[in-house]
Amino acid sequence: MEFSDDTELKIILLGRFLSMYLVTVLGNLLLILAVSSDSHLHTPVYFFLSKLSLGDIGFISTTVPKMIVHIQTHSRVISYIGSLTQMSFFHAFWMFERCASDCDNL
Repeated sequence: MEFSDDTELKIILLGRFLSMYLVTVLGNLLLILAVSSDSHLHTPVYFFLSKLSLGDIGFISTTVPKMIVHIQTHSRVISYIGSLTQMSFFHAFWMFERCASDCDNL
């Protein structure tokens, strides 16, 4: 399904999804960089936050770029292999986040 056939609305959606993606990726990369560069932040809590940020980057990078391409090209086609790959990465990052959040129980 498409969001809308209106060209002006598609431009607005493209801008919003692209900005959401860039803010999320850059924010999480800055958090990972801050934790890795400052020796005072080498504690388990900040290591845990870095792992969650990495998982968040993976989650958003499996779905949003393809959606941005679909909005821009007006194409809703995805190959079987592409869909399988996207779902595999989505589940892998879901397991990564699940293991990261359960590691403090070990």
